Amino acid sequence: MRRSLPLLAVVVLGALLTAAASARTTSATAKLQACALLPDTKSSTRYTLFDAPYLTKAFKAANIAAQVVNAHNDPQKQKSQAEQCLAQGAKVILLDQLNAGSGAAITNEAVSRGAKVIDYDRLVVGSKASIYVSFDNVRVGKLQGQGLIKGLKAKGTYSNHPVIAELNGGITDNNAHLFKQGYDSVLDPLYKAGTLKKATAGDQWTDWDPVKGQTIFEQMLARNSNKIDGVLAANDGLAGAVVATLKNHGLKPVPLTGQDATPTGVQYILAGWQTGTVYKSVKLEAATAAKAAIAIIKHKKVKTNAKVSGTPSILLTPVWVTKANYKLLFKDGFVKRSQVCIGTYKQYCK
Repeated sequence: MRRSLPLLAVVVLGALLTAAASARTTSATAKLQACALLPDTKSSTRYTLFDAPYLTKAFKAANIAAQVVNAHNDPQKQKSQAEQCLAQGAKVILLDQLNAGSGAAITNEAVSRGAKVIDYDRLVVGSKASIYVSFDNVRVGKLQGQGLIKGLKAKGTYSNHPVIAELNGGITDNNAHLFKQGYDSVLDPLYKAGTLKKATAGDQWTDWDPVKGQTIFEQMLARNSNKIDGVLAANDGLAGAVVATLKNHGLKPVPLTGQDATPTGVQYILAGWQTGTVYKSVKLEAATAAKAAIAIIKHKKVKTNAKVSGTPSILLTPVWVTKANYKLLFKDGFVKRSQVCIGTYKQYCK
């Protein structure tokens, strides 16, 4: 039988434990200066492969105590993560929001507690964020639209009124609308002129979900008797869904866009299944956002180069990547040769 501690000992022990817990909380509160809230691991592999390690490294190099967390596509979890960061004393929140409602709620909570918010990659339109750091997302879409046209011309189908399908990103994602604004500015005049033809039911939102994207593209093919001559896919994950579907139907490659310069996307480009992808240097984006956060913590002015929906912004320049310049990704350390030039794809690397 276990014997109980004397009452006085219990009281003393409880007091010591309480004091220790208090000390840990105070220590954490004193140390934490910044938090980066990433949205998910599903819409893109970038958040795990690039954003998290780059941000962590940037804060560590500046001797800034920071946490980098991922909400795994749960808006409530992201809000809880923000509250935990604020409770630990964070004065700057880098927010890559999941939707406008939760993004605004997180921003309002942070501002009410004296913290600053940097909208990271995605803008929360109309929020109280101090700065927005991202790529020129309309430009991203324009590069995709222009890349698709070049692909159609290279394949020799541009003059034959090709049928085009569009797999858009997430309808609640402001970036997805900016991408679409960009590629619509290239494609819509060509639809109107009759140069291109939009596929029946060929303009749909996918929630950035490749599985959903594949189902949608299967339906598009069925509605158009398998005659789709080009696809504007908003990112590499959706492009991969198109490739899988074409292969399943025994169909040949068609001009196809992507975004994020993933290893798989680059492999499909080299093998001729994908025309190109938009490269956004996450290393540069993370370094820029971290630098802005550090400046705010140190009460220094942050230099911006644009305004988006009224928010002072730092917009970076994206790059269209094809077979001609894919080695840029190796040079920048964004993708490793060992990730791309393997298995059946090794033969395409020179």
